This record gives sequence, C-alpha cells and structure tokens, in this order.
Amino acid sequence: MRVSMEVGERPVMRGARSAGGETLKAAVFDLDGTLANTLPAISKLLVKVAAEQGCSVTARQAATAIGKPPAAAFGRLLGRPEDDGRVQAAISRYRELFAYEVLCQGPQLLYPGVTAGLSALRAHGVELAVATSKTTRSAEALLDVMGIRDLVGPVVGQDMVRRGKPHPEMVLRAAGRLGVPAWQSAYVGDTVGDMRMAVTARMEPVAVTYGSGTFGELAAVAGTRMCSSFKDVVSVIAAARPRPAAAAAAGPVVRPRRTAVTVGAQQRRR
Repeated sequence: MRVSMEVGERPVMRGARSAGGETLKAAVFDLDGTLANTLPAISKLLVKVAAEQGCSVTARQAATAIGKPPAAAFGRLLGRPEDDGRVQAAISRYRELFAYEVLCQGPQLLYPGVTAGLSALRAHGVELAVATSKTTRSAEALLDVMGIRDLVGPVVGQDMVRRGKPHPEMVLRAAGRLGVPAWQSAYVGDTVGDMRMAVTARMEPVAVTYGSGTFGELAAVAGTRMCSSFKDVVSVIAAARPRPAAAAAAGPVVRPRRTAVTVGAQQRRR
C-alpha cells in the first residue's frame, strides 16, 4: 500500500496491498500529544489545579504527569496517595475546568495532517480506534470539538478498563472491538508507556516525536518506529507488515535497538 501526501494535499493511498504482502489492518491511537496538541493547555491547567490544592508545581513537573491516569497524575503532583481526599478533589476540579480551559480551543488543537491522515487510512480499509488515559466521556468530547469523532471507531478510556497504561488491556479491548487481532494492528502514541504497552500487546509500536516523549526515550523501546509528523505516521502504517501470527502467539518480538528508524528525518539509526 503506497501513500502519496504532498504539502497541502490529502494523503492518497493506492491499493490494499503492496508487493511485500499484507499490510496492517488497524491502528489504535493515543489522544493527547498524538492526535491533539493539548499538552500546553493541560499543563497549564494541572499547575492551576495543584495551586488551588496548596501545591506549587512547575510547567515541567506538570508535563511529566500528562498521559497518566488522573489519580496517578495528581497523586504524583500533590505528593499524596491516589485515594487521598485532596487528590480526588483535584480530579473533580480538573474535570470541571477542562471544558473552559481546553475544549474551548476546538479544531485548533489538532496537529497538522491529522484529519487528512485519518481520512486516508479509513477510506482505504484501515480500521481506527482511540485508547487513552482520559475518561471515555472526556475523550469523546475532545474528538467531537476537534471535528474528528466520525473518523475513528471505538474509543476506549481509562474508565473502561481495570488496569491502565502501560498494561495492554486498553489497546487489546480497542482491537477487539474493531474485530482485528492485535498482531495485525499498530498503536500510535507519544510516551514510553505507550510504546511498552504496544509491545506487550504484540502490536506494532509507532511513536510520534512531537508529543511529550523525547526521541531518545521513545527509540529506546525495541522495535519502535519513529515519526516526526502525522504524515510520517500514515506512511509507516501503510508500509508496515503484520507480525506473523505464530510469532505473536509465542510472545513479543524483541528487536535490537539499532533497528529504530526515524521516518522523515535525514539521520537513521541502524
């Protein structure tokens, strides 16, 4: 499956297969830092809510909590157990302010190329879903205001699973709802936890370097495909081959770190 995507154009994918055989049948996406550029707004909101609880938190400290389940994030920022009353109060306040501080930005939150890329993948038979540490309701609301809810299928939030990231329950549930085996799917995210979750689930790990994770952190997870833009994500998903079913059943494929490749960059690590 080949992809053509010029600047200012929609990506065009030709054919369901390439000379190399089958391509991936599904892609599951993280939300914050992958589809939506919510990181600055969320970081600011975390600082504000922590301050209301009497804790001084820097923007950098807040950034390290993004992508984690709410209780884990505020427990870390406030230095308290996840079931502590102040942590629960902070979570409630965060959810109360989220619409005013983040959702109000609407389509401006989308990273470049996301709408066109999702449309191309979907139009050519790649099943799409979202798996995120947000609650399902919050994730649905964000996708809706950005105008891409109709481009993705199932949305699996933290509230739909017993174990959050990096446990694979979330992505396995998303793949299951799509009706596609995990080994024929990719997970696209921006954190080390996302990539570890994908590997454990035996999905193809695809990392974006424009989110919260650094290149070095993401590339250190064996087998991760590195993308510097959403255009690169579309190209990687189009070109990737599903892992053989027998190998997937035997366990995660362990690849040497030197195989990490940056798509769209001049330097590649061999």
